[in-house]
Amino acid sequence: MSAVSASGVNGGSGRAAVAHPLPDELVELIAERFRALAEPTRIKLLDRLREGEATVLELTALVGTTQQNVSKHLVLLQRAGIVARRKHGNFAYYRIADETVFALCEAVCGSLANRFDALREVTGAISE
Repeated sequence: MSAVSASGVNGGSGRAAVAHPLPDELVELIAERFRALAEPTRIKLLDRLREGEATVLELTALVGTTQQNVSKHLVLLQRAGIVARRKHGNFAYYRIADETVFALCEAVCGSLANRFDALREVTGAISE
């Protein structure tokens, strides 16, 4: 059985319609994507790459860690299909390969903002 429906897209959203329950292979791929994003340094790197491509050296200065550490994170993001790399001379330039990662980040940020607003309302009501 295919994980993608015969129609191929979900209600005109451009996203593939996925069969439920999710097949085990797809669950593993989803978990791999979330693991790739589950590190603050990688989120900082992606946030910077939203502005455009950058070298490891430029990203190292931003994150405040070693070049080796930044390279390790970028390789993991590249293996997950989130970033792409191009070589030019002695430099490797990284860019976002899958921009849907930003929709996921925005959804998480929106959810967190709603949660904090609700907590503020509850704690404000208690302190009054």
